[in-house]
Amino acid sequence: MSEIPTTQHAIQIVGADEVIVNPNKSVDPVGPHQMMLQVEACGICFSDTKLLHAFDNHPRKSEVIAGIDLDALAEIPSYKPGSAPVVPGHEPVCRVIEVGDKVTHFKVGDRVLVQADWKHLRTAKSNGAFGYNFDGALQEYVVVDERCVVNPADGEEFLIHVSDAPSAAAVGLIEPWATVEGSYAWAERNHVADGGRLLVIGEGSVDELTAEHVPGEVVRISAAEVSTVEGQEFDDIVYFGASAEVIEALSLLLGTRGTFCVVLGGERIERKVSLDIGRVHYDFIRFCGTTGSDPRDGYAWIPANGDLRENDRIAIIGAAGPMGQMHTMRAVTSGVPGITVAGTDLSDERLEGLRSVVGPVAQARNVPLEIINTSTTPLEYGYTHVSCMVPVPALVSQAIDLAAEDSIVNAFAGIPAGTFGEFDLQGIIERRIFVLGTSGSDVSDMRTVLRKIEEGIIDTTISLYAVTGMAGFVDAINAVMNRTSGGKIMVFPMLHDLGLTPLSEMGEKLPEVAAKLDNGLWTKAAEEALLATAK
Repeated sequence: MSEIPTTQHAIQIVGADEVIVNPNKSVDPVGPHQMMLQVEACGICFSDTKLLHAFDNHPRKSEVIAGIDLDALAEIPSYKPGSAPVVPGHEPVCRVIEVGDKVTHFKVGDRVLVQADWKHLRTAKSNGAFGYNFDGALQEYVVVDERCVVNPADGEEFLIHVSDAPSAAAVGLIEPWATVEGSYAWAERNHVADGGRLLVIGEGSVDELTAEHVPGEVVRISAAEVSTVEGQEFDDIVYFGASAEVIEALSLLLGTRGTFCVVLGGERIERKVSLDIGRVHYDFIRFCGTTGSDPRDGYAWIPANGDLRENDRIAIIGAAGPMGQMHTMRAVTSGVPGITVAGTDLSDERLEGLRSVVGPVAQARNVPLEIINTSTTPLEYGYTHVSCMVPVPALVSQAIDLAAEDSIVNAFAGIPAGTFGEFDLQGIIERRIFVLGTSGSDVSDMRTVLRKIEEGIIDTTISLYAVTGMAGFVDAINAVMNRTSGGKIMVFPMLHDLGLTPLSEMGEKLPEVAAKLDNGLWTKAAEEALLATAK
């Protein structure tokens, strides 16, 4: 390998809505516990734009407060909390090219996929993360500390070894596909939290509800006393009543991963209620209930997870975008018997792209696939599994209105926490509609996607829209923010001068690369040709 330079090209976020292309960022030194990764490629994620907008107000940009010897953080040159400029990029594939003498889990030459959520490193409201409060991969070289990428509690590694067989783009795209996988695999809770805080409002018994799973504390108040617990957080809230106003006030008391059970006892909620749909996605809060009087019946219909079920009628709203394509491909390759899939968008051009990529796979697997432009053909009621790719509360509310009994609604799009929408909670309870949302992925989700690639079940590069070097980054991030890209964009940091190049324009811009595409789709041979252009 050639000698590591002292400076490099890097993307840096230096303030809220301030991003620069730095051609002379220092390459960090490698300490005893650290390793140098050379970045092969890194995807741009919509989450990068949230960090750009929020910067030091982003919960993952704050200081690490637990999970590592805090004195050790001063030894990590890539640790950039608070207002320190940071390199984004959390969807990379890298090569280990140097290791410190105390590194034991990795060696020079390892090719690795980065799981960005270092969940054992706690911040005040989230966790440490690669590309947030630690420098990410939108640079040529990045130093990571083994104490960050190996969980000391169980030895779980956040750098996942991958072979040289798949292209860098295919591996770099595993992370967004893993967030899709994670949204189906996340284990849900259909009982009160063991050892948690339970708030009970109104007249009704929770004795049987708490018999098997026992909370650590039970607080009981009347509906008129809600103000007495303002500012507190609860793992579970059970409300015997139907007042929309009370429900709205109580929903603000749900802690992260909290569950709110409304026990109607024959009453009806008089109107739609205003709920924080962003917290469903980012804080994993959940709502359930019953029209009867036993809160156990409300918890009982919470599914084990959000995965597809036999004979599901599936609708994917925003299916022609990059994440929607992934959901649609996952559905048609799931092997779940009897399912039908409807993919929607507002653009005929984008829908035709979806049809061309997913259609042949659906046909080969005998999965009925309907492509619908909802600007001319609205969806009708009766779907049993609905996923929403569009970060608009009103569309999630509409998805709920379309959902049949015992259905699942996946509010997948990252609507910011603190974003409220009007929701038919009465209908949710009557029809037992489970609304979920998830953020990020686990190592297990990434391994699941890697296995699917290796077994030929999916090709992650179907979602690749364009490639770029550092010169095209600003155009690329703007395309993501403005939702003008037709899919994912992959950055090759070693290519300093390459501008944003959609695969559809490869023929006129880089014909030698276009010649290696497979019916317009990315291949490893095309990637090799692209990298050869820089040499």
